Amino acid sequence: MRENTKFLAKALIFAGTSISHEDAAKVLDATYWPPISRGDVNKAICQGYTVIGIIDGMFFSRAAVGHKEIIRATKEGITVVGGCSMGALRASELDVHGMTGVGQIYEWYRDGVIEDDDEVAVAINPDTFEPVSNPMVNIRETFKVALRSQIINDDEFRHVTELAKRTHYTERSYYGITKRASREGIIPEDKADELLRFCIENECDVKRDDALLVLEKIKQTLTE
Repeated sequence: MRENTKFLAKALIFAGTSISHEDAAKVLDATYWPPISRGDVNKAICQGYTVIGIIDGMFFSRAAVGHKEIIRATKEGITVVGGCSMGALRASELDVHGMTGVGQIYEWYRDGVIEDDDEVAVAINPDTFEPVSNPMVNIRETFKVALRSQIINDDEFRHVTELAKRTHYTERSYYGITKRASREGIIPEDKADELLRFCIENECDVKRDDALLVLEKIKQTLTE
């Protein structure tokens, strides 16, 4: 077992899509690597990291981080905290093996409110890892805010949410969804334009909020 104290702790965070390394570093002084993929936890173990935070990860273009490598880390006494995106997925599956999950998305996966990987998946710029589409978890929550604000009614909310879910994750955007909803007669064109403006100005960024919670949890861990 590794000795894991605030004096010896060495933290590594996998992020870059839900929150930039620059923004994350303002919250937590740690080492930041790009979104996690298969084998990265094993590399982190070999390099002596004692606290690992998993926020973002690769889903389809590369092999996803393996369950066994995370379990290996926890068995070696390494603290592994996950939330937001790939971190939420793996934490919901491995919290019984010692991985710590935080945030709303982790709780949704844990409780079966959502199940599909595409709920958090986005298309990314391969050079910067920045998202170029919108995640389903953000879209759904933003549409809920639009419903509460009476921009759309119950039926319109249900139909535009179903439309978003049917759209491939790489093509999900508020612009594309609202324009398609107008073309398909789900909502009138003027309302589609109003909904688009509302979503752009009032997006409910659940993923970023959860990314910040992962960072805060690790900061707390490092000072215990």
